[in-house]
Amino acid sequence: MPNEPTDMVSVRYMVDDVDAAIDFYTKHLGFTLRMSAAPAFADVARGQLRLLLSGPTSSAGRPMPDGTLPTPGGWNRIHLIVGDIAAEVDRLRAAGLTFRNNIVTGPGGQQILLEDPSGNVVELFQPAGG
Repeated sequence: MPNEPTDMVSVRYMVDDVDAAIDFYTKHLGFTLRMSAAPAFADVARGQLRLLLSGPTSSAGRPMPDGTLPTPGGWNRIHLIVGDIAAEVDRLRAAGLTFRNNIVTGPGGQQILLEDPSGNVVELFQPAGG
């Protein structure tokens, strides 16, 4: 795993509970905790993906000039490739995790949208022929 943030792709997710997000990403999706400043912020990584988990008390959680608060749960998402999507879905459902949809098959493969504890989306994708 790269150690320098400049060698990684960084994505920020707003989360409701930093400790719950750390547990979700490390326990279920193979991320490694790089740094925790919970309850405000944590930095987890998987390969070259650096996921910045920002809670409501983080600087990223401060209101916009118009008063709008950054919140979790939009439709942008990280995309994780899996070898056997059906087995991953079964494993994650058995762990009590929530999906927004069922497995969808398209020309490029199969995908499903998993929700983290704050409602942020993680796309699990199995390429066609994989």
